[in-house]
Amino acid sequence: MTGPTRTAWSTVPGEDERYRPLYARALGLRVVNPGGVLCFLFFEGAVALAVLLALAELVSWWAVVVLPAAVALMVKLNDMVAERVVRSAALVPEQERDRFRRQMEPVVGRARVPRTLPGMVVATEPSRAPVWQRQQAHWSPELRRPAGPDGHPADRP
Repeated sequence: MTGPTRTAWSTVPGEDERYRPLYARALGLRVVNPGGVLCFLFFEGAVALAVLLALAELVSWWAVVVLPAAVALMVKLNDMVAERVVRSAALVPEQERDRFRRQMEPVVGRARVPRTLPGMVVATEPSRAPVWQRQQAHWSPELRRPAGPDGHPADRP
């Protein structure tokens, strides 16, 4: 079974391959295209971190070799996963992509919001008397007591 050539999935054209950083070329990255600063941080940053950890005696000196190799392994793994995602997305038919795009378009409009809460009764006519007066009308006369100076009911003599 023949597959696509190595440069078929590459995001970098073949003639620009020589201008890529050495780190990206050495790892053979196809889809992930880190720039110079990111490649510097991946390699030299990992070496500097490993040296600092070794000088602080938190790790052995083998970390100076192992940590940059582990970072390179993760970058290569990320590139391989990204390549699989690009290939699987290329296999999706065009009509499925259009259907997905239609589903993801934002809808602009107005939503109907109910004006009442569930279980709440809204009166259609305004009441004539305030609530406290309507409640007092239903009380018996012996329960009504005149209010004292502080607003509370005064005790009967």
